[in-house]
Amino acid sequence: MKARTLRIARGEEKPAVGEAKVWFDSTESFAGILTTGNRELLHVIAERKPQSLEELAEMTGKAMPNLSRVLKKLVGLGIVRIEKDGRKVAPKILYDRLVLELPLTRRPQSTRAAGG
Repeated sequence: MKARTLRIARGEEKPAVGEAKVWFDSTESFAGILTTGNRELLHVIAERKPQSLEELAEMTGKAMPNLSRVLKKLVGLGIVRIEKDGRKVAPKILYDRLVLELPLTRRPQSTRAAGG
């Protein structure tokens, strides 16, 4: 999945219309990357639009090594893009939401969701 995501990010492969844009290996990896702290970081990027990583670090109070590590993961998943403007680089959010599709059985037997 990661290799395919990178091919899509490089423009070497196009996903089908309506196909998921971000994939996770497990519910644990989904939960691990979208922690409360990481979601708050995404909110700050989306709402305050920092013009550099240094500005984002100031806005969030996060140390640059920790911030860089989290952003690298988010970029790798295709949730965030880093844009260069001269010597500065700034994070940009690519989506305003993620929808989790989680099969509850080993083989899909029904397309109906709980409650409907």
